[in-house]
Amino acid sequence: MIGNPVDFTSGAPTLGNLTVTWVHGSASPRRRTDPPLQVHAYDPHTFVLRESKDVSFEAPFIYLLLGNERALLVDTGATADPALCPLRATVDRLVNGWLAEHSRSSYELVVAHTHSHGDHTAGDPQFSDRPDTRIVGRAPEAVREFFGFGGDLDEVRRFDLGGRSLELIRIPGHHPASIALYDRWTGWLLTGDTVYPGRLYVFDGPAYRGSLDRLVRFASTRSVTYLLGGHLEMTDRAGRDYPYGSRYQPRERPLPMARERLIAVRDAAVSVADRPGAHAFEDFVLFSLPSTGAVLRQLLRGKLWNLRWRLGLA
Repeated sequence: MIGNPVDFTSGAPTLGNLTVTWVHGSASPRRRTDPPLQVHAYDPHTFVLRESKDVSFEAPFIYLLLGNERALLVDTGATADPALCPLRATVDRLVNGWLAEHSRSSYELVVAHTHSHGDHTAGDPQFSDRPDTRIVGRAPEAVREFFGFGGDLDEVRRFDLGGRSLELIRIPGHHPASIALYDRWTGWLLTGDTVYPGRLYVFDGPAYRGSLDRLVRFASTRSVTYLLGGHLEMTDRAGRDYPYGSRYQPRERPLPMARERLIAVRDAAVSVADRPGAHAFEDFVLFSLPSTGAVLRQLLRGKLWNLRWRLGLA
């Protein structure tokens, strides 16, 4: 047992620190200065990591939650090569520091994913030979089996980190394997690429709207402090996103979203239904696919933005 266990129930949810200016790409492509990973401690047991845009334009967010008996790494980012993005070394440093503080030599790390797209799973191989580590498979069937989901999409599953209890639900629509995770300790609802300040790509409209209904109902009975997603793509101007492929995002909107924004995303998804194209709202863009025209416009915007960046005009 842990030498000095943490009480993850009394006073939950606790409010930590999410005041942070994230790395958002170097101002010049000729002088890239951003660290490959930014690490922000929300509290001593909870970390948010962001992969740099100098490494990948996707700049995904990664979450590390530590409990008394195991740690959970949520997503592994867009880069497999540890020389470019040393995710495992960073996670090992954070976990080992926590274990030393709590009189332990080692414990289990579980590597899971909000969904199975490559920009959230590419770092998995860095953990393939790590001792005391379980990597959840990427297929929907593997996710269901690991967490014990049955056939009912409304089912809520619990996953215990050792006194730190998480609740999980399935939220297909962006990806068949998508899940959301609620952490009672922080009050965070991790929503992956289903809800975040950016382009919400909808590949299955009915499933997506059903998942948003499920999230709204789920969050209404929990003490949700923040919605935290997988990317940050909105500017500080209402309804304006940085285009796909952007390497530099100097005026980003904050990452956390209020619980009430779930209703806004749900209502927006209903309002546009299955109409293909990009539909801009205050702090997100619904990108209903397939839409060849919207995709081509987004790619062109990205090329023009990156050209301005290379010329020092961004």
